[in-house]
Amino acid sequence: MYGKRLRPLALTTFAALTLTLVLAFFWAPNDANQGFLQKIFYLHVPLAIVTLCGFVYAGLAAIAHLRTRDSRWDMRSYVAIHLSLVFGVAVLVSGSIWAKGSWGVWWDWSEPTLVSFLLVMLLYATYQPLRFAIEDPERQARYASVFAITAGAFVPINFVIVRLSTAYLHPRVLGDISANLPGRFQVVFYLSLVSMALLWITLWRYEMTSKHASAQLRALKRLLAGDEDEALPRRSAVPTLSVGAGGAGSSGVGAAR
Repeated sequence: MYGKRLRPLALTTFAALTLTLVLAFFWAPNDANQGFLQKIFYLHVPLAIVTLCGFVYAGLAAIAHLRTRDSRWDMRSYVAIHLSLVFGVAVLVSGSIWAKGSWGVWWDWSEPTLVSFLLVMLLYATYQPLRFAIEDPERQARYASVFAITAGAFVPINFVIVRLSTAYLHPRVLGDISANLPGRFQVVFYLSLVSMALLWITLWRYEMTSKHASAQLRALKRLLAGDEDEALPRRSAVPTLSVGAGGAGSSGVGAAR
C-alpha cells in the first residue's frame, strides 16, 4: 500500500534536493549583509515549515483515529510526529549555526521565534514517554491521539502569537516573503520548500511501509505457529497494527508488539 510508486517518489525527491543545492550554492547570489552564511536560510526555514506542518498532520490523523478506531491512523500520526521531531532537531541545529554567524551567540532567549519553536519541540518530546507509560495498547493509542490533537492545535496558535509579537530579530517568511526576497532568492526558497516537503513525505512513506511489512510478518508468524506463540506484548511506545494474513489492515489495535 505505502510502497507503491515509492521509487519514483524517492528519485524525484533526490533530483529536487540536488537541484536545490546546486541553485542555492551556485545560482542564488550571496546576501548583501550576511554573505554566504545566508544560504543556510534555504535549509533552516523550509525545514521549520515542514516540521510544523508534519505536527499538524499528526493531529489530523489522530482525529481520524478517534473517529474510526483504525490502528492505521494511529500509526500514521505516530510516524508523522517521530519524523517531524527528527526534522525539528535539524531546525534547531541549523538555527543555532545561523544565530552564531549572524548574532555572535548560539542562542538568543529574547528571540520569540526560536524560543517558541523550542517549546513546541519540548512539548512533542513528551509524546513517546507518554505512550510508553501506558501499557494497554488500546488506551495508549487513545491517549496519544488526544495528545496529538491538542498539541497539533497549539502549533498554529503558537505561530499566530509569535507573528503578533513585537520582536523582529528573526527573518519572517510566509506572508512577507514575496515582498522581502528578490527573484532568485524566491525561486530557490520555494524549490527548497518543495524539496523538504518531498523529503518528509518520502521518509514517511518509507517508515510506514516498514511498519506495515513488520506487522504482516508478525501476523504470518502467528498464522504458521497456530497462534501458539501469541503472548502479551512487551510494553512499547510504538503503535501496533492489526493486519490479516493477506496483508490488509483492519480496525482496532492489535495484540502484537
